Amino acid sequence: MTDDTAPVAVVTGASRGAGQGIANALAKSGWRVYGTGRSIEESPAWGVGLVVDHRDDAAVGRVFERVHGECGRLDLLVNNAAAVSDHLVDPKPFWQKPIELADVLDTGLRSSYVAAWHAAPLLTAQERGLMVFTSSPGSVCYMHGPAYGAQKAGVDKMVADMAVDFADTTVTVVSLWLGILLTDRLRAAFRDNADALAQFSAQTETPEFAGRVIDALYRDPGSAAVSGHAVIAAEVAERYGITDEGGRRPPSHRNMLGAPREPSSVVVR
Repeated sequence: MTDDTAPVAVVTGASRGAGQGIANALAKSGWRVYGTGRSIEESPAWGVGLVVDHRDDAAVGRVFERVHGECGRLDLLVNNAAAVSDHLVDPKPFWQKPIELADVLDTGLRSSYVAAWHAAPLLTAQERGLMVFTSSPGSVCYMHGPAYGAQKAGVDKMVADMAVDFADTTVTVVSLWLGILLTDRLRAAFRDNADALAQFSAQTETPEFAGRVIDALYRDPGSAAVSGHAVIAAEVAERYGITDEGGRRPPSHRNMLGAPREPSSVVVR
């Protein structure tokens, strides 16, 4: 039976990786979760799966129409959907990689804007609303090439500007820098070397870790103080006393990869 009093979340790109972990963690924390993906189960363990191509603006709009029709509310949007090429981490200059790596500027940057546009009226109708964009230090350092970096920097800037528009509302908007994700795919790469996996895991975060951080941000009545900012998941977790599997405390990579840029207080209209 569905709990009609549970807060409602939409998590884009929830078919695998960070999005799937975030959806799973939110469901365990009592959220009613709708997740999107181009290939996703209709009824995953964590909630409702919706097959959506985020290049299709109308399809994205229908997600929020359905959530509003079924729940009458939306409390959280997690923008995580992105076009990730299998060639992303190839050690080549961008012109020697497929031009399709630029797709992340559509499904990743533009698609997040579209989802936010549809979600904003629902979020602002609530006593408290939260919009989270998953990002990374690729916003400020060279990581996987210029298309990836531009998408992450664009996300951080979009969050800063959306916070200005949300200033007189009840909505907080943040960019959440994730660390190295300990996905099933990464675990498989260490299948024959358990000791190496254990050593490397100390520097990583499980996909569920970010979901617990997002839940804590939503429940913190003081979270509006970080609206418009990019924040590091490991640092936010430390503030809230959140640990990862086995009680681990994932490290912040601020000193190695760089710090989030502070948005200017100047507003030009």
